[in-house]
Amino acid sequence: MNHKTNPPDLVQWVDPDIGAISHLLAATVQTVQMPHGMIRLAPNRPSSHPDPFLADHVTGFPLNIVSHRGERAFSIMAASGEGEPVFVSEMDHDFESASPHEFALLLEDAMIDVSYTVTEHTMIYRFAFTKPGRHLRFAAKAGGTVEVLPHEQAVRGREQINKLDCYFYAKADAPFASWKNAETKQDVSARVSFEAATIEVRIGFSYISCDQAKQNMEMELAGKTFARVSSEGRAAWNNALGRINVEGGTEKQRRIFYTALWRCHERQVNITENGRYFSGYDHRVHEGEKTPFYVDDWLWDTHRGLHPLRLIIDPNRERDILESYARMIAQNKDGWAPVFPLVFGNRAAMLGNHMAAVAADAYMKGVRGFDIETLYAGLRKNAIEGSRIPWYVGPATELDRVYLEKGFFPALAAGQKEWVPQVHGFERRQSVSVTLEHAYDDWCIAELARSLGKHDDAAMFAKRALNYRTLYNAATGVMAPRTADGEWVEPFDPGLSGGPGGRDYYAECNGLTWSWSVPHDVAGMMRLFGGRDAFLKRLDHFFNQPLGTSKWDFLGQFPDSTGLIGQFPMGNEPGFLIPYLYLYAGAPWRTQRRVREIMRFWFDDTPLGVCGDDDGGAMSAWYVFNAIGFYPLCPGRPVYGIGSPIFEKTRIQLGNGVFTIEARNVSAQNKYVQSAELNGQPLNKPWFEHRDLKNGGSLILNMGPRPNTQWGNRDEDAPPSL
Repeated sequence: MNHKTNPPDLVQWVDPDIGAISHLLAATVQTVQMPHGMIRLAPNRPSSHPDPFLADHVTGFPLNIVSHRGERAFSIMAASGEGEPVFVSEMDHDFESASPHEFALLLEDAMIDVSYTVTEHTMIYRFAFTKPGRHLRFAAKAGGTVEVLPHEQAVRGREQINKLDCYFYAKADAPFASWKNAETKQDVSARVSFEAATIEVRIGFSYISCDQAKQNMEMELAGKTFARVSSEGRAAWNNALGRINVEGGTEKQRRIFYTALWRCHERQVNITENGRYFSGYDHRVHEGEKTPFYVDDWLWDTHRGLHPLRLIIDPNRERDILESYARMIAQNKDGWAPVFPLVFGNRAAMLGNHMAAVAADAYMKGVRGFDIETLYAGLRKNAIEGSRIPWYVGPATELDRVYLEKGFFPALAAGQKEWVPQVHGFERRQSVSVTLEHAYDDWCIAELARSLGKHDDAAMFAKRALNYRTLYNAATGVMAPRTADGEWVEPFDPGLSGGPGGRDYYAECNGLTWSWSVPHDVAGMMRLFGGRDAFLKRLDHFFNQPLGTSKWDFLGQFPDSTGLIGQFPMGNEPGFLIPYLYLYAGAPWRTQRRVREIMRFWFDDTPLGVCGDDDGGAMSAWYVFNAIGFYPLCPGRPVYGIGSPIFEKTRIQLGNGVFTIEARNVSAQNKYVQSAELNGQPLNKPWFEHRDLKNGGSLILNMGPRPNTQWGNRDEDAPPSL
């Protein structure tokens, strides 16, 4: 007799409040969403507040968060009482309930209970009034429309955000007592009044049309109660979170872990609506595509860990995301590969050509079924014809010609004024980071080219992958800026030079952090730094190195560099790999110690529990990987470095089986690997390959309280490098 067992209720461990207060920059959001769903909801709080989560009032609720850059489509808000209604209310977090699939709070001024839940393209808002004079206000931005359809008990609307049309259709479950339209400089709105004490509004959203929004609502909500939609949402999240099941650890660690894993499923979002989607890359509605269309990816952040994590737990979705990238390139009349592919189209943000890393990582790990040739053509175009200037997408400039001829992106001399119009006034040239990032991206393209039989390209890009060497200054021991004539910039302080965020020479972090950023050739970097012993001493010093100024002054200049341990900044992406560099120098036990202290000191289950910007799930993915005991060392190379898991057992559900990580005798003190077995065989090196896990298997780590300095300490045990 077969007994069907219910999956574990992992949603209970998710706390959307974690990270809701930022250390310095952007906080997380209490998002209600289906896994990768198009609809994302969270209360509208005053953006002018230093920490919106701490604001004591809400101004309404969106009908979609179009992008986590902050664009929110439309709004709905409730008010009650006699006289002119006020559609702003105080609220108290102690009268609030947040989960991945449902949210509820009390609007204290009018004593209205508000709750909402979602499907892929729709939402249900419920308003429970305790006073007479019951009103809902639907608003669109100035230039939009809001139309009341009283015979349908419905309201519909349209507005534009960044030239993207957004539509909604909202149907109430009670008749309208009255309605009134209004228009201000900020918005257009419709106020609808009711006699009923509880109102449910079922809302469809679309990027195609109001009719499509209505169809979305009718298809996804027909015959379903609020409770059923919420229950189905919880089941969907339990299924997504259930791809990784952990045993052991503390309740606090499970809350941090499953909240991080939840955030790894927010991006990217599938904007396909019943087999159709609007593309911001050619501004057309596409029909008949066999795979969904995914947008909203911050590639500079997510290529490091979020995409590699999805390759393990959801490879079919990652394949569809890669196919979406190929479509974006094909739909773009200029053929550029996007760098931040949002729903509006490509956003010129940050630096690098990191779609190359995502594509190479997937292809090297055996993912097929996407248009690799179109994807490769776009990546090649960016690398050959495109500019490397940060926060700019377009043809190469005179600065790029220096890079192609001399192997480095040129910096301005001290005191020299910028003359290249494409360079952003605040973001500057970031010359050293540009060189390092593109050297890595070019290596990724070389790996793809080699696999695709494009041997001339492979040789050219492999040569360019060594460009990082052009910026190593032996006199200072760091990757330092050079002017177009090859001179080192002087005066220069690797810890403090470069202005706000170091942006004259670096991206958001200083030269001491960026000098470690050669993921594809750590062995070559180690030789530049003087060999294994010098490399280890330098790494140890980095985690203890003074800031060179007061902490408040340092963070004032480098606000992204939060989560500090010495000079190491856990709060920003350039720091993510650094604890694992010990593996290359024969000291894996130091990696084990570092990642444990980082997880203990810089991740928590409170609103201050994320030590930097989550950046679309990038920070969360780092925690997920490290909590279960390994990390992708170099996307594009199918290799994982072993760290120090905090859970006794982890089961990763794969398409073809289960991969289990068992940490025997693990505890807070027992954080050091004494010995290991991989798929039944002794493992004497601190890394393994993707092929070792993709079809299922096991990694057994025998843990102890003191380092085993003999495990993984030989040169031949080091992870592969150039």
